[in-house]
Amino acid sequence: MQRTRTGSKPFQWGLLLVALFILTACDQKQQAPPQRPMPQVSFITVQPGEVQLSTQLPGRTSAFRVAEIRPQASGLIQTRLFTEGSEVKAGQVLYQIDASPFKAALNNAKAALGRAEANLPSLKIRAERYHKMLEIKAVSQQDYDDAKAALNQIEADIQFGKASLEMARINLGYTQVTAPISGRIGKSNVTDGAIVTAYQPIPLATIQQLDPIYVDVPQSTTDLLRLKSRLKDGRLQRGSDQNKVKLILEDDTVYSLAGTLQFSDVTVDPTTGSVTLRALFPNPEGMLLPGMFVQTIINEGVNAQAILVPQQGVARDPKGNPYALLVDAESKAAFRPLTLDRAIGNKWLVSAGLAPGDKVIVEGLLMLRPGTPVKAVPFQSGAPANTAQPPSSAK
Repeated sequence: MQRTRTGSKPFQWGLLLVALFILTACDQKQQAPPQRPMPQVSFITVQPGEVQLSTQLPGRTSAFRVAEIRPQASGLIQTRLFTEGSEVKAGQVLYQIDASPFKAALNNAKAALGRAEANLPSLKIRAERYHKMLEIKAVSQQDYDDAKAALNQIEADIQFGKASLEMARINLGYTQVTAPISGRIGKSNVTDGAIVTAYQPIPLATIQQLDPIYVDVPQSTTDLLRLKSRLKDGRLQRGSDQNKVKLILEDDTVYSLAGTLQFSDVTVDPTTGSVTLRALFPNPEGMLLPGMFVQTIINEGVNAQAILVPQQGVARDPKGNPYALLVDAESKAAFRPLTLDRAIGNKWLVSAGLAPGDKVIVEGLLMLRPGTPVKAVPFQSGAPANTAQPPSSAK
């Protein structure tokens, strides 16, 4: 019996080895990696369309007209006749200067003119009489010349008196300091009883016309030259509302009234390399005040063949260059470098790199590499999109 048990051990070991071999083979078969399914992507087909292009630039408001009030006559301020910060009309009296010295000068000019005019008749008669007597040699030529000179002198005195009288009237009128324009007047720099001088450097007050109001916008010469180049090449066309300008206030609200682009300055600021664009906005309620910081939206033109691509379909390589992945004719992902112009809403305006009919992948970009076979379906808007990763073959 011992021999029988001893002889069965090799057989048992053989059965054990066979079982282990079968288990190992089954385990290796179960650990074999499954075949990866073909990735599914969504694409949009590039179709050019008409797009109104605009640019947003910062700017500052400035008054339409500004008048610094200065006296044209020297004297004592008797009364200030306006309320600071109020609206004034052109021709309204703002200050009254003491008029007594100017009234006296006017009366003096009147008296001098009257005295000269009183002497005129007698001198005129004498000159005429001497002229007749000279013909019959009753007076000498010298006597006639003296009479004629006296007449000319008095006539000149009369002209001088009239000019002096007019000047006195003008100076008297200057004692009433009036508003040259309509607008809102600021604070007064003088009070009643102050002494002022004609054409002094410090203004008495300042009037600003705020309706309408200017908005000055600096634009870089680079952008200006690029815009002119696009218009010249026909890539942009002028629209009917080309000169219309929109305004965004400091609190991000849109100003309700549209403005009009007036002109572009002809001088470049050497410190900033920009030119100034000036727009004119109506301001009937006085909401816009001089010196406010605003954002302007200026129309550039219409691009009739614009190519727009959703931003989710554009990524950047490690160097920052934009690119897109396309579905090629063999249903494989293809790398395509792009040149972007600007963002319009949630899309990129592509200026180079795409052509009509191209299929741009906008969904399913995660870990997708150029040359990978894909199952492409049209993109359904509203579905979430994956984030694009830079392909290893991008150059």
